[in-house]
Amino acid sequence: MACVEFAIVAPVFLAIVMGVAEASTLFNAQNEMANAAREGARLASMDRTGMLDEKQPTNAKITTDIRNFLTSNGLQGDQAVVHIVAAEDSTTYFDLDDPHNDLQLFELRIELPYSAVSGLGGSSRGDLTLSAKVIFRNARAVVWR
Repeated sequence: MACVEFAIVAPVFLAIVMGVAEASTLFNAQNEMANAAREGARLASMDRTGMLDEKQPTNAKITTDIRNFLTSNGLQGDQAVVHIVAAEDSTTYFDLDDPHNDLQLFELRIELPYSAVSGLGGSSRGDLTLSAKVIFRNARAVVWR
């Protein structure tokens, strides 16, 4: 009798445990993506003098830093898509180095396919996408001397 009860209850219990583990993994990934977006946008609001390689665009530096941040936190940063766009129009590219964009709002959005995060795998066909975004001002903070 106990074997029959176990055979009925075990699959349900296992499904609940796996679901909780998957939800925990996704919650952690979403949190790391939000942190990466904030850190990337924070760089855009700082005085970037000396932080960039010669002739390196700020947008490229932020994209690289975000991917490295995600990778160092156990996510597949190489699969992340980083969008830096105008805050009022998410289809318009926003160049952080353009002087006309100083003090303008921009949106930094990170997208990562569910299959890159999920511990259960999954196909890339019809894949869901996790995303995190922040809206910041392109304001280089200068320390007064």
